[in-house]
Amino acid sequence: MAIVVERTVTESIDDLVREAESLKTRLEEERAKFNDMELTTVAEKLDSLPPFGTKSRRILKGHQGKVLALDWSNDKRHMVSTSQDGKLIIWDAFTTNKEHAITMPTTWVLACAYSPSGATVACGGLDNKLTLYPLNADDDANKHKKVVATHSSYISSCKFMHSDQQLLTASGDSTAKLWDIESSVAIQTFQGHQADVMDIDISPSEAGNIFVSGSSDHMVMVWDIRTGGYVQTFEGHESDVNAVR
Repeated sequence: MAIVVERTVTESIDDLVREAESLKTRLEEERAKFNDMELTTVAEKLDSLPPFGTKSRRILKGHQGKVLALDWSNDKRHMVSTSQDGKLIIWDAFTTNKEHAITMPTTWVLACAYSPSGATVACGGLDNKLTLYPLNADDDANKHKKVVATHSSYISSCKFMHSDQQLLTASGDSTAKLWDIESSVAIQTFQGHQADVMDIDISPSEAGNIFVSGSSDHMVMVWDIRTGGYVQTFEGHESDVNAVR
């Protein structure tokens, strides 16, 4: 009798183990389905976002032409902007005061970026150059400017690589490039787009090894800085991709 009971218990345990393995397999299969779902399908299951209650906090006045680019400093207080009036302005967003106003070599400065330390700003545009301006200089910042990058076409976007040592640029020559600021040498060239690269943005992770680009070829690409190649492409737009985040 004891042997029969023991066998029954053993068989029950075996059945439960098999059932657990079966459930595990089914769960993995269901999870795998989500890996290949389209974004529109996933979005259908999400609740609609409530309306944003936004309002104007400050108005920064000073440019005499169209504002073409801007970037926040890491201190969340200062920002840099460029305009068709040929000026680069450093603002105190709390007080709306202009702390620096620098005359640019061209009126079409399409890109600007604040360095992580807040000590410098970079900008570039139709002159095909990316120029660095120190903000701690006592005299004219133009006297201490440094060209750190050059493309064969206009510069459309620029980002610092989580440090003051490297910069990433995008250009109308259909490439993005990683630059060493000290030597002004291109460390890596990212080729894959078939038209102007309009914008770039870097992953917010500390490693910062991934960035995304948008182009006039209607495509968005995700790149691995370590290999120099793209790891993912997104198609769907029917015109230029002008901004990515």
